[in-house]
Amino acid sequence: MRTTIHLDDHLLARIKAVAASTGRTMTTVIEDALKQSLQPDRLRARKKVRLTTVGGRGVKPGVDLDDSASLLDFLEKKR
Repeated sequence: MRTTIHLDDHLLARIKAVAASTGRTMTTVIEDALKQSLQPDRLRARKKVRLTTVGGRGVKPGVDLDDSASLLDFLEKKR
């Protein structure tokens, strides 16, 4: 399956370096890291995080949080 993700430039550079030094593709490096981080033992060991929320009127009309491309377009128009 093909998907788009946004990565920090420094993280991407590290992924590329690991891929080059190990003879693997970037996709394989990312998949392996995700598989390792999603193992059940690792998930159970995490501490619960309590998030602070604030009141508001919700999402602005016309903004679809499930569509990252249109969300980025909306944010760029605000500049």
